[in-house]
Amino acid sequence: MIEPNPGYIVVEGPIGVGKTSLARRLADSFGSELLLEDAAENPFLERFYRNPRQGALSTQLFFLLQRARQMQELRQGDMFRPVRVADFLIEKDQLFARMTLDEQEYKLYEQVYGHLTLDAPMPDLVIYLQAPVDVLLGRIARRGIVYEQHIDAGYLERLSEGYAKFFFEFDACPLLIVNAAHIDLINDETAYAELLEQIHRLGSGRHYFNPMPVSL
Repeated sequence: MIEPNPGYIVVEGPIGVGKTSLARRLADSFGSELLLEDAAENPFLERFYRNPRQGALSTQLFFLLQRARQMQELRQGDMFRPVRVADFLIEKDQLFARMTLDEQEYKLYEQVYGHLTLDAPMPDLVIYLQAPVDVLLGRIARRGIVYEQHIDAGYLERLSEGYAKFFFEFDACPLLIVNAAHIDLINDETAYAELLEQIHRLGSGRHYFNPMPVSL
């Protein structure tokens, strides 16, 4: 059964938190087109995880240009088609840039950013998934993507702190903050149904979803 489409939804959060899997399921529930950040397309990403200082600028610029292209395609799409579910927010690109680039690299990044047309449509809802670093590391290890195994706890800690600060200040559209530490929104039908119910009754502002984990 396809749920009524609530509009353009973005699922965000640090690597390993499950944003892409949730975006896929939401798109299926709402009969919406899916817009995904294709990390595997970035030829510099493995180099970055092996040696962040060596690969940061090329990795970041590739993602910036990729996201700019996707936003342009989103703007040019048929306005009468179901609005998309995406697993990235274009504004978070600068979060990564500030965290990974040195001063001179960031100045170059800003020059490129300033010359791009990033006229991204405003989401009707952003879902921000949170989980502790040890949970993220465990999920990254279990999914077994080779180049991700170079990610360390320090990087994830900085990334999680960056996300927390970004969304603490975020007020551009309704925001649903989800504690994803101990729930499985893909395989736990009860938790997923509760999430859908909350999505449909959300108003403006900031909201929280913190379901109790099912005891085994």
